[in-house]
Amino acid sequence: MSAATAAPATGQDQAVRSPWMIGILLAMANFLAVLDVTIANVSVPTIAGNLGATPSQGTWVITSYAVAEAIMVPLTGWLAARFGSVRVFVAAMIGFTGFSALCGLAQNLEMLVLFRVLQGFCGGPLMPLSQTLLLRVFPPKSQPAAMGLWAMTTLIAPIAGPVLGGLLCDNFGWPSIFWVNVPVAMVCVPMLIFALRRYETETVKARVDGVGLGLLVLWVGALQLMLDLGKEHDWFESGLITGLGIVALIGFVAFLIWELTEKEPIVALRVFRHRGFAMSCITLALAFGSFMAINVLVPQWLQLHMGYTATWAGYVSGMIGMLALVSAPIVAKLSSRGIDPRILIFAGVMWLAAVTWIRADAITEMSFWQIAIWPLVMGFGVPLFFIPLNMVGLGAVDPEETASAAGLINFIRTIAGAFATSLVNTVWEHGAARNQAELAGVLHDPEGAVAAMQGAGFTHDQAVAALANTVSSQAVMIGTNEVMALCAFGFGIAAMSIWLAPRPRPGVDMSGVH
Repeated sequence: MSAATAAPATGQDQAVRSPWMIGILLAMANFLAVLDVTIANVSVPTIAGNLGATPSQGTWVITSYAVAEAIMVPLTGWLAARFGSVRVFVAAMIGFTGFSALCGLAQNLEMLVLFRVLQGFCGGPLMPLSQTLLLRVFPPKSQPAAMGLWAMTTLIAPIAGPVLGGLLCDNFGWPSIFWVNVPVAMVCVPMLIFALRRYETETVKARVDGVGLGLLVLWVGALQLMLDLGKEHDWFESGLITGLGIVALIGFVAFLIWELTEKEPIVALRVFRHRGFAMSCITLALAFGSFMAINVLVPQWLQLHMGYTATWAGYVSGMIGMLALVSAPIVAKLSSRGIDPRILIFAGVMWLAAVTWIRADAITEMSFWQIAIWPLVMGFGVPLFFIPLNMVGLGAVDPEETASAAGLINFIRTIAGAFATSLVNTVWEHGAARNQAELAGVLHDPEGAVAAMQGAGFTHDQAVAALANTVSSQAVMIGTNEVMALCAFGFGIAAMSIWLAPRPRPGVDMSGVH
């Protein structure tokens, strides 16, 4: 039954069934799904330490959720058509809540990663279906305001994630970053079940592209495992890593061939024939991958090598949201006035490149505010590229392809973030090890330095340990700066790429954006 034909609510249930109450509940569900992408970022060192894993292995908590969520995005449309949007949304919300609780009960990393994968599968449909249901609940004249509420939760959640994650981790233990979802969901789910019954969509016996879905899971899973396990197994010196690489390559090629020839593909790759869409996706992958790499690296660097707690590392990461909230309405206003979105995207991504390049000159003696000023200033550029990029991508495709293109944009963003998370730790640790070897090789008069420290009251062992710690600290700092320079380069390439896209047509329907 549609929103237009639904019977009006009366009596005690009127408050729960009011569009704005439903809108708030849907926005909260979306908030939780997006929040869980970043809430674990600052807790990775603590989780890894408590579960007997390395920091690199700890990032599996992030990548496993992101990959599972991305895989579910193409399947969401079929699930909604087959079982109904409300049923799928409620079931996903219940599953998301249950697996959130199980994540907090995990006794080892393997259990935690498994539950994060299952949580990601359930979280995947929440974001697109919360938007779809909002458009059914609100009449056309109120939809822009409702989508504004939804968009704010999408923007605020990844900013709040590191801050909330740090506070919870330090004060209540790392399981609390997952358990925090449970009481919120326990309030939202019964109210949503009651309020959304009359907005259920009709079901059809739609077929699913099972082969395409299987190939998608195969190549994405193999590639992610290769990236996650590569460092531990010395990369392609290992038969396991080589085998995963071959499976990923063959699976990807088979996936391309199948999806391009299938009449009803699980992923509509044909939209890449539009140059504007293809270039917007390249820009998104490079820019968001660089952005995610920084957001994963900085909390680990601060906690493992700068003496920060998870809370204070979260404060640093959360700074990015302050100016982002200021610039977001400015970008929306400029976009509505017909300014070429490519100009805004270029300006925003180049802003991120410039700030990141400046960050590549950090030193170990920096204060909190000397470090925090970078994400604070960087935040101004995030909405400049993130909001208009959808306009360029969706403005390049045919109207009937908008929903498929929107799903692909979300898939690429999530996968780019997952891959970047895996790669950044490998690059960072390899760089630090290489720098340490080089610094040790060119260290001037180490015996004299040890003797001087002994003269200052150190024992010989203390002096040697202090010197080694100084070399290690500087090696990590150089390695961190090298990663920042690479990310700045990634931003720069992304900024240039957008000019290869044509200017989008005006009046793009943004309702299909997930």
